[in-house]
Amino acid sequence: MPIILEPTLENITRCAERLRAGLPVAFPTETVYGLACDARSEAAVAEVYRMKRRPSSNPLIAHVTDPAMAKRAVIGWDVRAQKLADAFWPGPLAIILSRRSDICALSVGGRTTVAVRSPAHPVALALISAFGHPLSAPSANRSGRVSPTTAQHVADEFAEIADLPILDGGPCDVGLESTVLDLSRARPMILRPGAIGASDLEPFVGAVATPGIMHQAGSPGTSASHYAPSTATELVTESDLAARLARATAPVAVVACAGTNVPPPHTLHALPRHAATYAQLLYATMRRADASGADTMLLVAPPERGALWDAALDRMRRAAARRPTTGA
Repeated sequence: MPIILEPTLENITRCAERLRAGLPVAFPTETVYGLACDARSEAAVAEVYRMKRRPSSNPLIAHVTDPAMAKRAVIGWDVRAQKLADAFWPGPLAIILSRRSDICALSVGGRTTVAVRSPAHPVALALISAFGHPLSAPSANRSGRVSPTTAQHVADEFAEIADLPILDGGPCDVGLESTVLDLSRARPMILRPGAIGASDLEPFVGAVATPGIMHQAGSPGTSASHYAPSTATELVTESDLAARLARATAPVAVVACAGTNVPPPHTLHALPRHAATYAQLLYATMRRADASGADTMLLVAPPERGALWDAALDRMRRAAARRPTTGA
């Protein structure tokens, strides 16, 4: 099993030394746990892609401490970028700009741009600061699977890698991946929805384009099938749930808000009706439902609209994009 470490100064220093040696480290952010490597090293980035079984065309976000470090990773840091950083960093917003050559091409799938963000977690910031350079870091899970929001999720995901250190920062506060905003185009565009929505961003950058929820635009986490449990998964509305359960021929695990009527032999894996805690607990709840042994998992679409609700719906759509192969 990987090694779960308390985030002491000594352990953070040792993890920074490991990063300098070209080896990966798992670490917490406020969104999900990440698998970090030196953003400047083709070999280190290649190892992270190999561990995750991630397509090399799927870019990684460069994690930085602050705008000063971001400017070492990107070209064109302008007034808009600075305003966004002042308002939302550290926090769940990744900003895409042109890539400096210090960030290796492999980490961005050969693109001329890179997404940068400053995570709002003291352990993440301490690790980046101790390393002294941007860290490329996708979520710390096998490619396409449900993202980890605890250190134990990471350990379970990479159980066969005995020497992988995981800095334990507790459960993630946000629980969904960052908003990705492309500032490299004429009109800013959200490529991946997150906790920070268009209405939050527009006072700082003007009108923001929001493409279709399944848009694929070269951003992390935007493949049609992503965040997927092992169990065959479907997305349904609350109004359609009863009819879908009535057709089931085997027990179903239902991920839905508390109070949803789910008769036996089916089981409800309940989420709160508050947006922030719903988002925070979504992946952990999906993982629990996935491990329940049910024939099928039904994800019930969120009950409201708003940045976090919409981001959760985006992840549910992608989780259910791989069509069921069993007959519940």
